[in-house]
Amino acid sequence: MLIREANAADWPAIWPFFRSIVRAGETYSYPVDIDEPAARALWMLQPPGRTVVAVDDSGAVLGSAKMNPNQMGNAAHVAGASFMVDPAHRGRGVGRALGEHALAWARTEGYRAMQFNAVVAANTGAVALWQSLGFEILATVPEGFHHPAKGYVGLHIMYRRL
Repeated sequence: MLIREANAADWPAIWPFFRSIVRAGETYSYPVDIDEPAARALWMLQPPGRTVVAVDDSGAVLGSAKMNPNQMGNAAHVAGASFMVDPAHRGRGVGRALGEHALAWARTEGYRAMQFNAVVAANTGAVALWQSLGFEILATVPEGFHHPAKGYVGLHIMYRRL
């Protein structure tokens, strides 16, 4: 697996899994009916943000991540990131590789920490992955996310010092 900078030519491979993940309404607080131009603008970041793709040996996109300052101004020393793995490629270490890549990028760029503002508590696989990479749950917003099957569930704020 190779992780590289995403470019405009990658978007047609990202959009189908982005759309299906967001429309499921289980893990992201993006509008479930987000249209393609809005999704592309949200995901394909310009500096100081960065978007990457994980690809296999044939060049097929397995997943993607975006990394950016979590806040602006005097809080811009904390990075944020979001991750999506194509459901057809889950269970192959793509999420872990993207997470490790994002952490290395943040360290190299001089960030002091990384924070995830909204990890759905019911997304136990993601919570376990981030904890295994050293993130801790700082707080949980009770009933902060309306899951389509589980009802109102917590929304974690997760943090890792770099």
